[in-house]
Amino acid sequence: MTAVVTAHGVTKRFGDVTALDDVSFALAEHTIYGLLGRNGAGKTTLMQILTGQAFASSGNVSVFDAPPVENPAVLSKVCFVRESQRYPHYYTVRHVFHTARRLFANWDDTFAHSLAADFQLPAGRLVRRLSRGMLSALGVTVGLAARAPLTFFDEPYLGLDPAARQLFYDRLLADYSGHPRTVVLSTHLIDEVSDLIERVLLIDRGRLLLDEDADDLRGRAVAATGRAEAVDGFAAGRTELHRERSSGQVRSTLLGGLGPHAKTLAQTLNVELEPLSLQQLVVRLTAPPTTTAPTTTAPTDREAAR
Repeated sequence: MTAVVTAHGVTKRFGDVTALDDVSFALAEHTIYGLLGRNGAGKTTLMQILTGQAFASSGNVSVFDAPPVENPAVLSKVCFVRESQRYPHYYTVRHVFHTARRLFANWDDTFAHSLAADFQLPAGRLVRRLSRGMLSALGVTVGLAARAPLTFFDEPYLGLDPAARQLFYDRLLADYSGHPRTVVLSTHLIDEVSDLIERVLLIDRGRLLLDEDADDLRGRAVAATGRAEAVDGFAAGRTELHRERSSGQVRSTLLGGLGPHAKTLAQTLNVELEPLSLQQLVVRLTAPPTTTAPTTTAPTDREAAR
């Protein structure tokens, strides 16, 4: 693996608030990452540090084997697109493209205008006159057409309607296959991008909870539904993330896949199993547990539940 970014022990404090707490990871080249977490988890702060827009309180960051802060050689390879992107007051869409052409060595003007046509972006309109949806379309157009070796998308597509978001995902995947680069998608629309992302970085309260392949996370957790004693029997030996009761039934969210032994045990106990989506898993991992799963069980049950 060739790393384009390495972070070691990155901590960021704002007075008494710790936005990032001892975060370490590496971003590999030619990989699409999902940077996931709840509002206020520290995602944007982390991206600001990686793009040289903020200093870490402690720890160190290397981007393309060099510090990113005030480093034109590094920053020329990085594109950071945000929902709150600001432009000069007099800029039109055409001005934005002209500036991007000068900033990004891999800028594809033909691709940019093709995307603008797809999103129905008027080239001569003032950026400050664009609707929120058009501003989002402008941001993702720049992020895609820049073809920067390291590209960050910090929720810039929230203003797009579902059809336009799908268009963005389709264009990203198609262009990535022909022009691979490292892409980081910070988003709350996890189910929409779950088929795109190859690796997940999950941040919660400033700490890195997960740094894993997306394929390994899919199906990592299951929801087990049935009578309380039956669900307790199935849950024994597993980590329970959430439990709710309704009409005499219990629904328990559990870490652990749906292997053949688990399915057999569930059938024996008359427990219904349902795999969790990546978004459901993230929600449960970043929410406080509502109950504690049973911690003791017979050895045979514990082995069967694996």
